[in-house]
Amino acid sequence: MRITVFGATGSVGSRVVTEALSRGHEVTAVVRDRAKPHGLPAAVAIAVGDARDPEAVSRAAAGQDLVITATRPAPGSEHELPAATRGLLAGLAGTGVRLLAVGGAGSLTVPGAGGMTVAEDPGFPADIRPIALACGEQLDLYRADSEVDWTYLSPAALLEPGERTGRFRIGRDELLVDEDGNSAISMEDLAVALLDEAERPAHRRARFTAAY
Repeated sequence: MRITVFGATGSVGSRVVTEALSRGHEVTAVVRDRAKPHGLPAAVAIAVGDARDPEAVSRAAAGQDLVITATRPAPGSEHELPAATRGLLAGLAGTGVRLLAVGGAGSLTVPGAGGMTVAEDPGFPADIRPIALACGEQLDLYRADSEVDWTYLSPAALLEPGERTGRFRIGRDELLVDEDGNSAISMEDLAVALLDEAERPAHRRARFTAAY
């Protein structure tokens, strides 16, 4: 497949690029400034653009099979995430190009909590509440869209660099926890889950989650 990745230099995005290349896909990374060091593999094509700009999104998606977005704004700029979502949806409307989005875990429901979401839990960390709310708005925008073939991946509650094992569970809208109540997945295995979905679509116009 020919895949365009927004957020390719980030923690998750860089692992998505690595996983896609390992499977033989052609990858184009979209960066805002070509002059800045990006550290991407030589096999990756570089395009300049901004996910918030529908015209830039359309250009980056031309001739591609799939767009993946793993953008994550810096603290204080959380408003950029819904703006990027609007740009991606507008730019891909009518193109027939699929969109896979890496989102957040805050909108997943807590098992046995009567529908309470992770972000609504009283113990949810205040410092990450802004990005959790932005991810919730991001998901709402996807669910309201009727033109783009999108899929939204929510990670486990704990998402950190780690090993690629290829062994994890898949769920839908409820947080996946282990027998000790923990919810975690490595960034490497989240990339595996995302590329599995890219190659074998099972959650079109829906959200899914992955955890150990």
